[in-house]
Order: sequence, then C-alpha cells, then structure tokens
Amino acid sequence: MIRQRIKDGTYPPRTRVPSVLQLTEEFGIATMTAHKVHRGLREQGLIYTEPGLGSFVSAKPDA
Repeated sequence: MIRQRIKDGTYPPRTRVPSVLQLTEEFGIATMTAHKVHRGLREQGLIYTEPGLGSFVSAKPDA
C-alpha cells in the first residue's frame, strides 16, 4: 500500500511517509511487520530514513 502511494504520487518525493507506529495503527499490523515494510522500502530505494526525523520518499524513487 505504501509503495502504491509513492508510485501514484500520494507521497511525493521528499515527503514523510508514515512511521512504524502509524503503520501499525492504520493497517492493524504488528510492529515487527511495520519495521519490515520500512526496511523493504529502503532496500528498494523508495524511501530513506533520517535518524530523529523520520522516513521520507526518495527524490527519484525507483518505483
């Protein structure tokens, strides 16, 4: 779902994506699953994480 939102422009480049906590609340998933979502998006080059600030859509996501 987050990947699709990045692709369709709901989350444009350099905007913050939902935090792990927000993902658990919105989708009713476990914290560990939400961490895996973030890790997968980072590995795909779709997002990057700034410690203390959050995770953001990459400037040119490889979607």
